Amino acid sequence: MDIQLTLNGAPQHVTCAPGDSLLTVLRRLGCFSVRFGSGTGETGAAAVLVDGRLVSADVLLAAQAGGHEVTTVESLDVATGELHPIQAAFVESGALQSGYSAGAMVLATQALLARDPDPSEAAIRDAFSGILDRETGYVKVVDAVQRAAALLRGEKPDPMAPVVVARLADGGDAPVPEAPAAVPRLVLSADVPTTSVVGKGVPKVDAVKLVKGKPAFVDDIELRGMLWAKVLRSPHAHARIVAIDDTQARALPGVHAVLHAFNTPRVKYASGGQSWPNPRPWDQVSFDDKVRHVGDRVAAVAAESPEVAAAACRLIEVTYEVLPSVLDEVEAISPGAPVIHDETDTVGIHDAARNTTHHIVGQTVSDEALEAAFAAAPHVLERTFHVQQQQQCPIEPHITIGWLDEDERLVLRSSTQVPFHVRRMVAPLLGLPVKRIRVVKPRIGGGFGGKQEMLLEDVVGHLVLATRRPVRLELTREEEFVSSRIRHAQTITFRSAFDDDGHLLAQDFHTVGNTGPYATHGFTVQSVSGQRGLSEYNCPAKRFTADVAYTNRPVAGAFRGYGAPQALFALESHMDDIARTLGLDPIELRRRNWVREGDPLDILPELGERGASETGDVPRVSSCATDECVAQARRAIGWERRADPLWKRPPDRPNIRRGIGFALCMQATSIPDLDMGGASIKINDDGSFNLLVGATDLGTGADTVLAQIAAEVLDVGAEDVIVYAADTDLTPFDVGAYADSTTYISGAAVKKAAEAVRDRIVLRAARLLELADADGIELRAGEAWAPDGRSVSLEDVALHSLHVEDQEQIMATASHVSSVSPPPFAAQTVEVEVDVDTGQVTVGKMVMAVDCGVAINPTTASGQVEGAMAQALGYALTEDLVLDDDGRAVNARFGPYWIFRSDDMPPMEVFLVQTMEPSGPFGAKSVGEIAIDGVAPAVRNAILDATGVTVDELPLTPERVWRALRG
Repeated sequence: MDIQLTLNGAPQHVTCAPGDSLLTVLRRLGCFSVRFGSGTGETGAAAVLVDGRLVSADVLLAAQAGGHEVTTVESLDVATGELHPIQAAFVESGALQSGYSAGAMVLATQALLARDPDPSEAAIRDAFSGILDRETGYVKVVDAVQRAAALLRGEKPDPMAPVVVARLADGGDAPVPEAPAAVPRLVLSADVPTTSVVGKGVPKVDAVKLVKGKPAFVDDIELRGMLWAKVLRSPHAHARIVAIDDTQARALPGVHAVLHAFNTPRVKYASGGQSWPNPRPWDQVSFDDKVRHVGDRVAAVAAESPEVAAAACRLIEVTYEVLPSVLDEVEAISPGAPVIHDETDTVGIHDAARNTTHHIVGQTVSDEALEAAFAAAPHVLERTFHVQQQQQCPIEPHITIGWLDEDERLVLRSSTQVPFHVRRMVAPLLGLPVKRIRVVKPRIGGGFGGKQEMLLEDVVGHLVLATRRPVRLELTREEEFVSSRIRHAQTITFRSAFDDDGHLLAQDFHTVGNTGPYATHGFTVQSVSGQRGLSEYNCPAKRFTADVAYTNRPVAGAFRGYGAPQALFALESHMDDIARTLGLDPIELRRRNWVREGDPLDILPELGERGASETGDVPRVSSCATDECVAQARRAIGWERRADPLWKRPPDRPNIRRGIGFALCMQATSIPDLDMGGASIKINDDGSFNLLVGATDLGTGADTVLAQIAAEVLDVGAEDVIVYAADTDLTPFDVGAYADSTTYISGAAVKKAAEAVRDRIVLRAARLLELADADGIELRAGEAWAPDGRSVSLEDVALHSLHVEDQEQIMATASHVSSVSPPPFAAQTVEVEVDVDTGQVTVGKMVMAVDCGVAINPTTASGQVEGAMAQALGYALTEDLVLDDDGRAVNARFGPYWIFRSDDMPPMEVFLVQTMEPSGPFGAKSVGEIAIDGVAPAVRNAILDATGVTVDELPLTPERVWRALRG
């Protein structure tokens, strides 16, 4: 059918099918800023303006737009290098992380400000309530709108820069300077040296292309002859595939390939994106003759259109032998449970007959010594907790596009956190050498660990090789929930012995982890739970045991925090219970036990990624600002109100109880002796630099941080460092984005490479300045300065080295691996109201103070904290993938699965507390994961403070709280 519409001010004639969405047509016309988030409109990623009103283009038929004016963010792209004030405000505020929905946000701002030039914060949050942002926590988005409004009114808002907060732990009490919530609060440390680029909130190096909606993501590419792939999924939680008849599917016009277990080689692998060799068991194949969860792969189709591919999937006839299933991790390892892996070609399962992939033990004393400590202790407390499966919910679903290049090499353009791991892992499945595969990672629309997996690449590779055509495979939102990856559920039992003063004497931590039907990250996630759960506090006797259970739930994998949120919910809840038992202030109890600088982390050698350490060397805390973090978080939340009965039980609201909760957090910074990153830097003719890194920016600002590190060493602006990242053909190796390693590991590699380039520059400058040697030459602001005050520009150095005399390319490559993993620390406080009539919990404020060493970019660092707290609030209160008795998800879409919207979020305040970490680049430690760890236990402890009741199962739903209130 033919329609006429006005697109970005110009008449447009469109030919489309009756069922085409406006999203489909707009992308066909080159409007790549309009992006897919779901087929039902809840994400808002496809929002456009239709006659000035914000509308989700994925739920509007193109035919419905006929005769109307449609506006996308491309309408604002009127000149190269120039930004509309709204776009400039989003860049300045740091409101863009992945930027996947940036076009929708800019248009929402445009529509709001057109009707209200000076909107309130409530109005802004309401206007953005239809655009889900899994990354920012909305704080900086609100600031961007306020900043844009000021610019459009002709005002000049203050620049986005941290406010400096006086230290409290040293006895100071100066108030926090007034500043918008989006501005990071920076607590300085005297031993951190002054820097010119590092420590500054410079705009993201990719901000312009994101805010302009440029084609930056996997799907923003057009390939001639591309086929569309669909995967037929299992309707059963557990079944054997007896037969597959694909005759009708293959005969359907437009179908080019149908793959399944009976025509695809059976090569065993583990899909978790981890270092070589991948942890066993290798319990997966591309297509198996047994399905182990609803949504498991059965077959894949490549066809001329998504509609034909879907129709072909419906024509595949599958004969199943349905088998009993088990969903609960404790039931799964009990006698009589159905055996999930009964095949004979999987090796490395600890006990397949008991559905136990791994049995993990790590302890600092013998069993006998541990039990003796418990027997002699004056107090012992034991409690069991349960945490649920939470989905990562990236707004960009998993997507991979593959093709054969001009040399007939397989190219996989994929939304992955681990491109180098994917290349290595997919090669044997496809029967190709690694050298015949190239993996390219463009911008990623959120990952959060869910894309630390080889999830689609093998299917796409098989189909490309079968058809010799480009192939595109993207998950639907329902598939993202049930067929990608999800956080491990755990049943956790904590037992602690302590004396009358609250000093810990022994800790025994046991967990049963639910890995679903495949063990992808089962061993490492549960090991990290043990590390985190038994490292925060000094204790002379510790033991961790874990059973990793196969079940028929969706497959568990990596998720931000990687085992720490589960462990710290249990540990920090348990610590409050101990404090209550002894009548101690919860913070004071922790103060008597928490680790400090110089203290040993004695459980870590027992629970390494590759098992117990052979050397037995015990790492120690090398930098720690827990005292300061706690002091800042305690003051900001108003901790003293816990003792105010009128505040806790407001007389005018008899159904309301108020409380304040606390949680201490500790994470890690990379995996020691395992994570490695490489970097290469070269100078260009004009004195700018190209930086090539294998590191993967998920929207975290990693490319910007790495550019800042290089710029600091070379004393140029971050804008003079052009970053190329994550292409297995062109960039150095990097393990990828996980374990909070990018700034610490890849940043150190960048620093080394930049220092080597600097050394070459000063040698060349000495020649130009006719000096006998390079001693004393310094780089400052794009110039090489001699001790006598003369200088030469970096452009002159570059031109001389490339064109004039003894020509050379000034460049360097470096890599870095660390034998230590310095932990960041954080203090989390929250304020809640509990309605005792309904059990409804409302969080009034969240505060986190983080010791992340030196924040290379305080704006992006605080944005990471805000976004992680928003995810953590969902973990605490609402997020849970619920299955029926047959293993089918009943809430596999946004709405029934509730993630927090802009108008749901409480106020948040972030403090970045400096320490000078000696092993990190410019003193940096990690920041991206720790902020997801503390909200859930702090909310649980705030409920305890408000009501006196404990709720030990997440999420803390109104029903669970209501039942606890009634005993």
